[in-house]
Order: sequence, then C-alpha cells, then structure tokens
Amino acid sequence: MKKNYILALSGVVLVGALSFQKSGDFKVEKYFAKHGHKLSGGGASAGLTGAPTEGNCTSCHSGSVQSGAAENVLTVLSGSTPVTSYTPGQNYTVTLLMSSNPAKKGFQATAWDLSNTMAGTFTAGTNTLINGTVKKYANHTSLSNEDTEVTAWIWNWTAPATNVGDVKFYVATNKANNNGAAGSGDVIYTSQHIISAPAGAGVEDDSDVAADFKVGYNGESNTVKFSFNSLIAGEMSVNIVDLNGRSVFFGNLGNAVVGENVESLKLPSDYKNGIYIANFFVNNNAMSAKFMVQR
Repeated sequence: MKKNYILALSGVVLVGALSFQKSGDFKVEKYFAKHGHKLSGGGASAGLTGAPTEGNCTSCHSGSVQSGAAENVLTVLSGSTPVTSYTPGQNYTVTLLMSSNPAKKGFQATAWDLSNTMAGTFTAGTNTLINGTVKKYANHTSLSNEDTEVTAWIWNWTAPATNVGDVKFYVATNKANNNGAAGSGDVIYTSQHIISAPAGAGVEDDSDVAADFKVGYNGESNTVKFSFNSLIAGEMSVNIVDLNGRSVFFGNLGNAVVGENVESLKLPSDYKNGIYIANFFVNNNAMSAKFMVQR
C-alpha cells in the first residue's frame, strides 16, 4: 500500500508518496537517485558538464539541451580584472551567471586541458560547492538553486602549476521551470570557455616546434590568415576566443608541413567587430596571437 510520510534527512524535509514494503522499509532509492543532490547541500553527481564523454543535466532533468554561448557568462578574474590567459600556479576567481537570471537554476562546471585532464584545481566560494575525485566539479548549492537574489555563482580556480596549453571550462546550466515534475520542461544550456596558455609560450616550449607565428584579418573577404614556420608536420586546428574567454569558433585546417605554412579561414558572417585571440595548434603544440575584426 502507499501512504504519505514526512521524511527528515540531513536537514531536508521530503513530503511525498513512498511505497511501503512488507519488511517495513521505505522504498526511497529511486527518489534519492534522481534528487539526491538536494540531500547533500546542492549540486549534482560529478560528470554532468557536457564535456567529452560526459553527460549533462538531462541525466536528472527531462529538459532539452541548447547552446549556452549567450546564456552562460563565465569570467575568470585576477583580483577584479578579467583575464583571458593564465599564469601557472596563480589563484583566480571564477564567476558564472545566467544572462536570463531564471528564478530557479543550477549548474556544474569543470576545467580540462587539451588532453581532457583536470587543469588545476577548484575550491568552493560563494553559493558553490565542489565535488569529484581526480577531476573536480563546481556546483550550485541548494540555497542558491532557489534564491532569486542569487545572480552569480563564484568559486576559486588554481591554475595548473606548469603551462599545459589552453584550458577549457565546460559548463552546463539548468533553467528550471519549477513545476516539480522531475525537471520536465527545463532547459539545459551547455557551453565551453577557453582560458589561453601563458602569453608568448606554448606547451613544452613551442619555440622548438614553430616560429614567426602571425595572424592577420582581411575585412573585405572576412578571412583570417595564419602564417608560421614549422619544424614538425602534423594536424592543424584553431580555436578562436573573444576577450571574455568564450570560444566562438573551433575547426581543423588540415596538416602542416615542415617549413613555411600559410592558411586562411573564412569567418562566419555574424562575427562582431572587436579583438579576438587565435589559439593555433600543430598536433598539441600551441601558438597564440590576437587579431582585430573590423569591417
């Protein structure tokens, strides 16, 4: 038979219809599996950021997944100054807000290097908690999940002790409709945010890999030209980020040859005027330079 009970656990009160077994135990496993993050102060199980091989919030919420490029606003700060590249071993403050500022919301974020390894470490800050083992994940707290006065989540990131190349923050947020139907109708936003390798350096001293890396922009053709002398052959790729560290383009460009290389890339027509950073790779060896889009 089914009865309604009030169950108090870890300071949280649950009210609902729970199945009663002959043994007299409550059958709450399924409820805990779906809502267990509510019982531990907030957050969710580790590995729900939308990063490679990971799931996202739809593991518990039956909403749809959308691009979070405009919704998820992540900023890495050195003191009060936003940064787009990191200094090895330095401590930074990370802030995340949802531009629509929904009444009920949640998130999970992690930071990986190009080999999909945890880059640096996280410690909890305002309205956040950290979970995970080898890889760390920042999460909302249960109070910030439902407090309309909370507009931003804040935590601390210690950059990797050495230059590991670009670091990519993977973020999944949930705009919840608060209908109590196990997440039905929620909207999940996933995004990626790049913090560049230390300026003037690449992974494992890329001066031994390539030299004279230059980036230029042609407004008439809306193309970016990359030129460099490479000491190795390998697959080329480019990740273009804006000054907020948000990735706005990623693509493969074929293979580099030993010696002089010149490559052109036509940008999407919706690029706004402004300064961008081109993070260019030959295999996993990184080169970076700024360029300006001006039409």
